Amino acid sequence: MARRIIVVGGGAAGMGAAGAAQGTAPDAQITVFSEFEDAAYSPCGIPYVHGKEIASFDSLFMATKQHYIDQGIDIRYETVVASIDTKAKTVTTTTGVTEKYDSLILATGFNYADPAVPGSDLGGLYYVKNIRQAMEWDKVLDTVKSAVVCESTPLGAEMVTALAHRGIETHLVEPAPWSMSMATDPDIMKPVEDSWLELGAKLHFNTKVTEFKGTNGQLSAVATNEGEIKADLAVIATEKVANTALAKAAGVKLGMSGGIIVDGQMRTSVPDVFACGDCTEIPHGVSNVPIQGLSGSHAYAQGKVAGTNAAGGEREYQAVYVPWGMVAGKWMIGGVSFSETLATALGIPFVVGNGQGISRARYYPDVKPVKVKLLAEPEGLRLIGAQLVGGEGIKERCDFLAMAVRTGITLRELATMENVYSPPIGALGEPIATAAQNALANLKG
Repeated sequence: MARRIIVVGGGAAGMGAAGAAQGTAPDAQITVFSEFEDAAYSPCGIPYVHGKEIASFDSLFMATKQHYIDQGIDIRYETVVASIDTKAKTVTTTTGVTEKYDSLILATGFNYADPAVPGSDLGGLYYVKNIRQAMEWDKVLDTVKSAVVCESTPLGAEMVTALAHRGIETHLVEPAPWSMSMATDPDIMKPVEDSWLELGAKLHFNTKVTEFKGTNGQLSAVATNEGEIKADLAVIATEKVANTALAKAAGVKLGMSGGIIVDGQMRTSVPDVFACGDCTEIPHGVSNVPIQGLSGSHAYAQGKVAGTNAAGGEREYQAVYVPWGMVAGKWMIGGVSFSETLATALGIPFVVGNGQGISRARYYPDVKPVKVKLLAEPEGLRLIGAQLVGGEGIKERCDFLAMAVRTGITLRELATMENVYSPPIGALGEPIATAAQNALANLKG
């Protein structure tokens, strides 16, 4: 009898798992339950459609619904799984339909943290997630004069840029002293914040939302501890919280970050139940601290591992070093593993080196600055983190530096690294090497 594999969740992790399961066991019966009208689209692209950098939401879809029918994957759209019976090995939907499984994969994703202030039920509060809702909100944006972005998580930073590009009076309300403080340092974010001000955005740091105020059920203002901001729209960009209610009710063990505990094969504490994506927690490769709420690329890779193993194959997922990058304002920013701020908060000792460079030969048109900050262990000088800001070339450097952290490369090795020199794509000096050289010079001094 063909293996029955059920996937709960139709995002990057869930569809990655379904595809990998089918590739491992072509005769398997694979069913995906998605609470939304669609599966396999890129929610990460939504802010860029809102900001008019991407012309249409249509381009965010990875494949048509017919594609999955042809592929033999049964996707149940707009279907919510209400409960799991791990002894009977069944799932039951809110409509009372019960399905048996041999392997179950939980890819239930995340929820935004509740703002937990009065007025959170008003109309005009936008949670950026579902593409069909985003299409409707995009029409609303044509009528919005003033908007507040609540917190500068990565999504919040993208939405500040998008709304400002849209010509909307944009306010950022952030409890921390600078944007994206959970992942970056103030010197890295300063160019971004300056570019937001150039775009006309108004930045309210060290400021908390205290209430959403409205008339006739619709938002009209956002109250903060520093005063009131008139607003037609509030983007709720609070931190991502693992969506684990279904797993918890089924007796699946959760970890210290609130995510589902999984091993290297994405197995949970319950036999034949796997999990992947934002609902899980994964150990950090340097600190070994479990973390959750990573990027779409992490979710997709975890889905591949979960799907392969759920179908009887063998695949292993590694600890993460979390390379990330994004566009905010007119700058690209990115990092690996730790910022100075986070390493200090965790009590991890480090030495630091900064390097300022350029993305192309100095005489080539449209040359952009690139700043690199490296963190290394004081003993042995093994690289443990990096922060970058520049006009281009950030993503590639973050990918490289993540592998450098993973493989144990030291500042001494980076100081003498080889680099590509070609006027249109690379300068004579590499800012990563400069940062490492400066760190060594500071140590000698």
